[in-house]
Parts: sequence; structure tokens; C-alpha cells
Amino acid sequence: MSDAYTGRRVAVVTGADSGIGRASAVRLAALGMDVGLTFHSDERGAEETAHEVGRHGGQAVVEHCDLTVLPDAADVVDIFARELGRVDVLVNNAGTGTATPFLDLELATVQRVLDVDLVGPLLCAQRAARHMIEQGDGGRIVNITSVHEHAPRVGAAPYCAAKGGLGLLTQVMALELAEHGITVNAVAPGEIATPMTGQTDTDVHAAERPGVPLRRPGDAREVAAVVGFLAGPEASYVTGASWPVDGGMLRMGPMAGSHLGDDSWRVP
Repeated sequence: MSDAYTGRRVAVVTGADSGIGRASAVRLAALGMDVGLTFHSDERGAEETAHEVGRHGGQAVVEHCDLTVLPDAADVVDIFARELGRVDVLVNNAGTGTATPFLDLELATVQRVLDVDLVGPLLCAQRAARHMIEQGDGGRIVNITSVHEHAPRVGAAPYCAAKGGLGLLTQVMALELAEHGITVNAVAPGEIATPMTGQTDTDVHAAERPGVPLRRPGDAREVAAVVGFLAGPEASYVTGASWPVDGGMLRMGPMAGSHLGDDSWRVP
């Protein structure tokens, strides 16, 4: 065990430089955890997240991770285990997508999205689960999927395929890892105001979304609150589930379909 181990639980959050990843890391720190943070291109953003973790009394370690470089990228989980002493929680948050019509997709694009959104999380979860099993006191794995784990979106074929796959992978992992005291759940965000959706620093309560029952996008901290619950002791009997955080968006299929006034939905 690392000399740096503080006796606190340790979480690993991928893609923690902004948005849901940052909010989740800060939430877990507030719940008393040290946090390993990965970033792909925004090192400054990851360092800002680390500062926020520190404000809540947590130790943070920042590492670069490119989930298109597989299987080596999953080594980052082992690095965090060494630097922070253990791994109790993994939040597979890093992701990417595309807005490309199905007929125009190139193999390289499909492979990149599948690696980042599905294969990479699988390999990171394997590494984390092995540490949890060796430690002998269980653990928590939370996979950030999307409402598109459950429902399609035009122009997002690889993304939907990957997130749907990650959702079903979550269920298989839950079955296989339960005997080791490891719970595995998915969190499926809808439209969340993050850099990925082009809504940095958006006031979600001032944004109008008539097609969402709650009439607004979500805030990353609202997703992080569910992540925090699933990573904590109160969720010890919850596994294999997918938790939409979408303001009711997924419930709107038939309603939205009966009220659309034009064909604009057909364009990515």
C-alpha cells in the first residue's frame, strides 16, 4: 500500500476535467474520498478539479488518459491504486460522440467512439474490480451512460451503440461481481449543461426546453448527486440498475412524436 494512503476511501473518475466528471469528483470528495482524476486534453481543467477536491479535504492525483490507446490506457487505474493506496469507487465518465449520418460514418470514427465509450470503460472496470477483490471489502462501479443507452438519436449511431452496450455490460458486471460485494450501476444523463453540450456556465433554470417535462436542461451537480448516492453506503443493495437523470425526457417518446410540427428532427 502506498505511503500516501490516508485511510479514506478512494475514487477514480475518468474525464474529470469538466462537466459531470468534475462535479462527480467534487461530490465524492465532499463525501470523504480521495480522488484520482483523468483528463484527455484539458490538463488545466483537471488541475482545477483537483483544487476543488482539495477544498473538501480530499487528496487528488491527476493523470492523462487517452481511451483510444488500448489496452494501455487502463493502466491509469493501477497508477491511482499505487498513488492513493487503493480503489473503492470507479466512475467511468470519460466519453465522446459524433453527429454524423449513418450512411456517412467512417470506420475510424466508429472505432474511436466505441473505444472511448465502451471498450475503455470495460478495461478500466476490470482493473478496478481486481483491486476491489484483492482488498476484500467490496466496491462501487458507476458507468455514466446516457439517455441514449435507452433511446436512439439521429446522427449518433456509434454513440448509441456504445452507450447501449455499456448499459448491458453494467448488468452483466453486476451479476458477476456481486459475490465480491461490488455493486455496478449506470447513470443515464439527459441534456446536461456541460462543455460537451456547448453550455458551459449555463443557468439551467433560465433555459427553456419545452420538450422536457421539467422544461430545462440539467446541471452536472444533479447527476453527481446520483453518482454520490450510488457510490455510498446507502446504495449497498442497489446493483444492475440504470438511473436516468433527464428531467423526464425519456418518458416523452409518444408525446413528442405526436406534437412535432416539421422534419427538423431528421437532421443531426
